[in-house]
Amino acid sequence: MLALCGSTAAAAPATPPSPLDVYQELFVRVESQSLFSDDKTFADAEPRQNPAAILAAYRAHVPRDRAELAAFVAAHFDLPHDGAVQPAEPSASCALKEHIARLWTALQRPPTVPAPGSSALAFAFPHVIPGGRFRELYYWDSYFTALGLVRDGHTDIVQDMVAGFAALIARYGHIPNGTRTYYLSRSQPPVFFLMVGLLDPTDPAQAYAAWLPALRAEHAYWMSGERSLAVGTAAAHVVRLADGALLNRYWDARDTPRDEAYRKDVAVAQRTQRPAAEVYRDIRAAAESGWDFSSRWFADGRHLQTIETTAIVPVDLNSLLYGLEQAIALGCARVHDSGCETEFTQRMAARRAAIERYLWNVKAHCYFDYQWRRGEPTRRLSAATLYPLFVGAAVPQHAAAVAEVVERRLVKSGGLVTTARHTGQQWDAPNGWAPLQWIAVDALSRYGLRDDARSLACRWLLTVERTYDVEHRLVEKYDVETRRPGGGGEYPLQDGFGWTNGVTRALLDQYPDCK
Repeated sequence: MLALCGSTAAAAPATPPSPLDVYQELFVRVESQSLFSDDKTFADAEPRQNPAAILAAYRAHVPRDRAELAAFVAAHFDLPHDGAVQPAEPSASCALKEHIARLWTALQRPPTVPAPGSSALAFAFPHVIPGGRFRELYYWDSYFTALGLVRDGHTDIVQDMVAGFAALIARYGHIPNGTRTYYLSRSQPPVFFLMVGLLDPTDPAQAYAAWLPALRAEHAYWMSGERSLAVGTAAAHVVRLADGALLNRYWDARDTPRDEAYRKDVAVAQRTQRPAAEVYRDIRAAAESGWDFSSRWFADGRHLQTIETTAIVPVDLNSLLYGLEQAIALGCARVHDSGCETEFTQRMAARRAAIERYLWNVKAHCYFDYQWRRGEPTRRLSAATLYPLFVGAAVPQHAAAVAEVVERRLVKSGGLVTTARHTGQQWDAPNGWAPLQWIAVDALSRYGLRDDARSLACRWLLTVERTYDVEHRLVEKYDVETRRPGGGGEYPLQDGFGWTNGVTRALLDQYPDCK
């Protein structure tokens, strides 16, 4: 095992309770009786008095029916407002780039000071939210949003968001999925190092050096449990494979229904014979991946109730951790910490070798996720196959092979489709998502495949512009097979939208002549 170079991880404080913890049977009843169409509404509600007093009042006089329950909630809680944005005026004078520039103001929020008893987490800096029902800050969204912010001259906001994320790492030991108490039991794809790199694009190593304690602490979070892990077992996010190699998986510290999707999670668990806690953990782990939900995580490749996320070693997560290890090595070199530089250079090499050994598939010519409990690849192609290229971990021959497979099976008229399967889940066909377009375009460019990168970027930009021309809005996801707004999943399509704005703005700069 690699020698550790001075752990930067501090003991995390006690996790604040989620609304389910606080309101107990009141929360369960509100969600079970579908008092609100979106389970997230009550999870985000602000109590008008001490939560313990509200629960005591509920228990003293339990509402007899749904109407009385609704009246009780209305009397004791203030409901949240969506982070809505207005569509552009249907005028040719407001070009797409101009509209995006205006959206930054609509989506920017001041520092968050939570109301007493709220599920919101404090965030001491201005920030930009995704929009719609996503009225708080989200981890991996923020990097893709930042791509556009820096191009529109808002590097100061990106700096604030980086500082805020570093403060969350210091406070909780990791960056949570989002700034809500019910998101604290998990993180999201570790893109903090990419955000840090945006602060000094001409010398990212200097930025890594400046934020080195936070980068190292985040790495320690993802690697927690590695020291005593036996071969063929997992602990939290870490898996030790058959030959002793260490790779990572998505995982969540809780095994209960998600507060923000309580009713839906219970329904999924009821459709399977597996222990409910196991199903809930796999659902939550998929939420940590950001791909909630996708056939990537389903044992049968079709149905949510077969979800097995914690049994899967994912291509994207391990590629990003390779990138994080590289960033730390560069930062340590800049501050002349040779021991740290050596450790993380060795970690990079070990991870890269394990990615090639376990995730590269010789027959399919692409990277697959790996089912570590069965010791075999999942053989379900997804856009995640491009992540080793994105972080520079692939050898050139593999990069060329991946590009060919992606062009043949995942590139559609309107951009890159998420997977080749149609399941009704939002992270499957026919949907394409802004972050994956950016990953793909950047990955192809890194390996000199510039014509492929330009073609893909232009397909996506024309899809976004077509919807904007007709509906005067940007949305969360798009159907890249028919070039229209996307669908599927567990909630309605959302407008806004942070990462669509950011990626589109960045690609408009890089490919201004797309037709």
